[in-house]
Amino acid sequence: MVWCPDWPVVAAGADPRALVAVIAGGRVAACTPVAREAGVRRGMKLRDAQRRCADLAIYPDDPDAQGRAFERVIAVVEELCPRVEVVRPGLIAVPARGPSRYYGGEEQVAAAIRSALAEAGFDASVGVADGTFAATLAARVHPSGAVIPTGETTAFLAPQPVSVLDRPELAGTLIRLGIRTLGELATMPARDVASRFGPDGAVARRLAIGADARPPATRRPVEDLSVSCEFDPPRDAEPVVFAAKTLADEFHEGMRSRGLACVRVEVEVTLSDGRTRNRLWRHDGALSSLALAERVRWQLSPMITGTFHTHDGKSAGDHGDERGVARLRLAPDQIVTDGGRQLELWGAGDVSGVVDRAASRIQVMLGHAGVTRPVRSGGRGPGERIVRVPWGDRRTTDVPADLPWPGRLPAPAPAVVPQQPRWADVLDDAGRPVSVSGRCVVSAPPATVVLDGEELAVTGWAGPWPVRDRWWDPAQVQRVVRFQVATGDGRALLLVLDDGRWSVEGIYD
Repeated sequence: MVWCPDWPVVAAGADPRALVAVIAGGRVAACTPVAREAGVRRGMKLRDAQRRCADLAIYPDDPDAQGRAFERVIAVVEELCPRVEVVRPGLIAVPARGPSRYYGGEEQVAAAIRSALAEAGFDASVGVADGTFAATLAARVHPSGAVIPTGETTAFLAPQPVSVLDRPELAGTLIRLGIRTLGELATMPARDVASRFGPDGAVARRLAIGADARPPATRRPVEDLSVSCEFDPPRDAEPVVFAAKTLADEFHEGMRSRGLACVRVEVEVTLSDGRTRNRLWRHDGALSSLALAERVRWQLSPMITGTFHTHDGKSAGDHGDERGVARLRLAPDQIVTDGGRQLELWGAGDVSGVVDRAASRIQVMLGHAGVTRPVRSGGRGPGERIVRVPWGDRRTTDVPADLPWPGRLPAPAPAVVPQQPRWADVLDDAGRPVSVSGRCVVSAPPATVVLDGEELAVTGWAGPWPVRDRWWDPAQVQRVVRFQVATGDGRALLLVLDDGRWSVEGIYD
């Protein structure tokens, strides 16, 4: 596994020596090493990250830009090793057997890849192990990666904490039950884990013993399940991306009719002069039509920028009209049994075909995260109880919404919830800032709210309502206090006091 650390930050063009974080869905998706030294962590809420690091620079998450930028890394690795599998922007899987024989060993392969990427200006580490999960961990444990000898993967995984499974809710449950390492999870019977924790638990145990997350199908279909589309005359990249969505629908329909799903697909692009470019794309789950079309866009993005290279090392931009795509082919490379999905009764879980097609077309143009829909989530504040999920992704979230959530804001919910904090000053009659003591004693009744430079007279107020969240974790404990105030302009504001700073969490009409 070839891992480029903090790739969302690198793709955003941020200074790796600065305090920078990339935010997705109100949480930290990636950050620089200096930001981590200041206490910022991946998965942390934006508000918590800014509380720990007031000078933190914020960049929005842009998966499409990350995929386009990662093409340069892929091209370097493809020059050294065949059959490169792109797991996601920032992470590449390479089968080790063939390259290790050619270069004289797995250590030599890892050194060659690191050296080539360093010459191209990219920081990367290489991990080698039995399985993609263990190899990814091996790439993370050391700045330059590590090579785990064959047969020692289970011993390498055993002391790793369950938090490396990247399933926060499951990891929290396991820790509360006293299961803190992958070795302890691996010793549990598979049937008991599946019955207690469901599919996520079964997958976690497979990873803990060094196996793949999903076993491949026991047989490979004899029939050809690939689909292709001819372009006459040859087309530029954008029309090909549009066609890729329709082709991907046909591709999935053929496998669904056979009870199969594809987790690794080969995208073959043929130029007008007959030269081809193949690439393998891997996904943790089944590749949806939208995800597949998005990967076609990433693969064709160098063609849009004029740096589309083929296997002969030449740029397609050097051949005039030969930049056009004459044929696009999608072929399954790894097939698993399709577990299916359950829609809600009476069609409530489905959407009309018109809306689905329109959203899908826009999503192909703007990227997978360009079209989102609100989904109810768990939380105490109004901004936490609704999350935006990319169109076509699963409807559920990692935080259940049907739990009691003591201390949550009662109905009615605010009409407007700012995505970014709107800082405010809450003053008393004498113009002094209003504060709240540790025993929830208000220093003075609020009289004025200064918001965006405008002074709003307070005509009524209620509170305070304290909330102490994650009290069991000293590193993530959070204490906030909420107020509701009515202002002279006829509005009502939901104010929150966090670490001595006031902000507007919601606005009532």
